[in-house]
Amino acid sequence: MSLRIIAGRHRGRRIETPKGLATRPTSERAREALFNILEHGSPPLRGSRFLDLFAGSGAAGLEALSRGAVEALMIDQANAAVTTIRANIEVLGERERAKVLRADACRLGAAPHPFDIAFLDPPYGSGLLVPALEGLLTQGWLASEAAIVAEVAAREPVTPPPGFVILDERRYGAARFVFLRTTAESGRTRF
Repeated sequence: MSLRIIAGRHRGRRIETPKGLATRPTSERAREALFNILEHGSPPLRGSRFLDLFAGSGAAGLEALSRGAVEALMIDQANAAVTTIRANIEVLGERERAKVLRADACRLGAAPHPFDIAFLDPPYGSGLLVPALEGLLTQGWLASEAAIVAEVAAREPVTPPPGFVILDERRYGAARFVFLRTTAESGRTRF
């Protein structure tokens, strides 16, 4: 199966998804809505360092680069996902700005540097969102004013761990995006 990049310098280009049922790509409609929000959010997508956790095909990180992010790091534990992400980076010619890391998203070590925007797309109903968020916070993966977005199933309950506050939620078909900030930024009322 292939997906297309929605907007930006790679608009319309196709990328592949890993074979099998282990990866559930974010629909193009939902990805378009998410990135339209991120482009007008704070911090701005253009010029940001973007983290794509549970990356699957790398579509979110590659969309971010297409729309002006200066760097994208895509992390997934599955070999098939990492192989697919590497191939997609090559197809788009993004070796300089895109990196892929095979790792457990809930057991990351210290960050190479903080990221401005983090997108987390754990398997629906897996219970992996909270430990992944905790690791990002304790290991220095999030910039002080980072925007954090989690994709969960439309009806999946989300209780953020200490250190995070939910700012907004948007539903797109079977998916729901939960927009969070660290509590240091919890005085903000809008994404």
